[in-house]
Amino acid sequence: MEAFAGFLKGIDNQDHRDRTEEVLRWVADTFPRLEPVIKWNQPMFTDHGTYIIGFSVAKNHLSVAPEQAAMIEFGDDIGAAGFAHTKELVRMPWKKEMDYGLLRKFIEFNIEDKADCKTFWRS
Repeated sequence: MEAFAGFLKGIDNQDHRDRTEEVLRWVADTFPRLEPVIKWNQPMFTDHGTYIIGFSVAKNHLSVAPEQAAMIEFGDDIGAAGFAHTKELVRMPWKKEMDYGLLRKFIEFNIEDKADCKTFWRS
């Protein structure tokens, strides 16, 4: 979590900072082999140098970005959960409970799907 200390300090809203820290800690604890990094001023987790998942903070939500392949794979789950989304990210509102089950699906899918990936992003 040390990698994210500066990022977390920069979140003015204490509730948003606490939630973001909780989510980042959950990922780190649940998937200890993932490396926590900051790239493009965003907290991310990588595996053998390839991107697995990233996060960004907005006024009304925490954005979760698992890459488009995971968004396609779990499109029905995202829709069923009622989250707004784009092709690349899911908007998880601050006022809703964090969907750790969906987060786990994204991460497990990317770890497996990118096991042999030699680049940061999928090609």
